[in-house]
Amino acid sequence: MNQALPAPMDIKLMNMASLLLSLAFVGMLGTLGIAWLAEQNLFRLAAIKVRGDVSHNNAVTLRANVVPRLNGNFFTVDLAATQAAFEAVPWVRHAMVQREFPNRLGVVLQEHKAIAYWAQEGDSHLVNSYGEVFEANPGDVESEDLPVLSGPQGQAALVFHGYRKLSPVFEKIDARMEKLELTSRGSWRTRLDDGAMLELGHGSLEEIETRARRFVATLAQVTGKFGKPLESADLRYGNGYAIKLRGVTTTVLGDKANGKEKR
Repeated sequence: MNQALPAPMDIKLMNMASLLLSLAFVGMLGTLGIAWLAEQNLFRLAAIKVRGDVSHNNAVTLRANVVPRLNGNFFTVDLAATQAAFEAVPWVRHAMVQREFPNRLGVVLQEHKAIAYWAQEGDSHLVNSYGEVFEANPGDVESEDLPVLSGPQGQAALVFHGYRKLSPVFEKIDARMEKLELTSRGSWRTRLDDGAMLELGHGSLEEIETRARRFVATLAQVTGKFGKPLESADLRYGNGYAIKLRGVTTTVLGDKANGKEKR
């Protein structure tokens, strides 16, 4: 008695099922093979090559701060976690991490460039060239005459921008800003390197700069009459300023400041 042959559709389904099973088996073998290779000594991380800015760190400090936080081998190490580990090292602003076959990591570092102290001189918080606050050992700061910037939380970039705008103005009278402060009420004040205190008042940085330029342009003319150095100045008048000279008990009004309202 003759047996019925499978229908063409049944043959196609069996062929497809056989193909899928074969592919799944090959995929499983491939996965196991990759996993086996990944566990071999050849791919264990053997070195980390660091390039870029390393002025404040060396191999010893980087190894002590980063290596204990690394897990896995060339294939399994978490690059994002490795980047975070490097960026947690003092003075490191940004780290770019890449795999270098077969068993190394390549890292390019960008360090902070300290421009000023934040809040108090000698504090561990500094301001970099991007106006960002970072924490580092103040003993590692190369410059001995960094200014002090201070202001409300989150306003470091604004205060830094103000410092960059105003510094060239006071350089015209051979003065350097030792400190620039933005108060919680939005008022600006600065201390020059000769100890003179200046109240700059409220307003935008453009308005503050305009007052400072007007003050600098006429200061020599006013102080020249008395032959005394500046002790303090109040630039909050609408069309002028008031100054106090060392050794002079009275306040001198300059540039039509008399009778004008303070800002």
